Amino acid sequence: MLDIVKVTFSVTCDSLEEGYRTGIFPMGHEGERAFTWHRPNPRGVIPLESFHVPASLRRTLRRGGFTITTDSAFSEVLRACADRPGVWITPRLRAVYEELHRCGKAHSLEVWIGDELAGGIFGVHLGGAFFAESKFHRVTNMSKVALVTLLERLRAAGFALFDVQYWTPHLAQFGAVEIPESEYGRRLRAALALQRRFPAP
Repeated sequence: MLDIVKVTFSVTCDSLEEGYRTGIFPMGHEGERAFTWHRPNPRGVIPLESFHVPASLRRTLRRGGFTITTDSAFSEVLRACADRPGVWITPRLRAVYEELHRCGKAHSLEVWIGDELAGGIFGVHLGGAFFAESKFHRVTNMSKVALVTLLERLRAAGFALFDVQYWTPHLAQFGAVEIPESEYGRRLRAALALQRRFPAP
């Protein structure tokens, strides 16, 4: 099913937040002025009550050797996620996410090895919902460490929804599932009604 619901020629903090609240999200297109807004059906989510940590990643977590921070390098995480050919995070979208971060509605989790930013993830937080947008790694498995650490912290903080937009085989190893748009809407409304704080270390 075609998931593009509208096309706009600008994105602001207000329009971005309203989009997430109504179940849609934008994608920029490199070299073009237009933004497409998407509503996948089915929708990809990782259930916070039953996400899975692969055995090999559990071993990586037990070994340690890395440090976790939150919101200490949001701009760098965002740039690293955008630094790929054909990526949807255009300069205009980056600027809007930066502004949302300054307003306390977009967050990052960083994984450091020594002084090197080895991996990270960022997304948008509204109520008891977290909309995961992108992750990256510079050291093998560190984006996975970022993802499962964030999942664990959000579950502990009482969040109700972890939106990944699209199901992929990669995300399936962490327990990602597809749900109908109607079910996603129900879960989204319930999560938005909660008051949850983004968890700091």
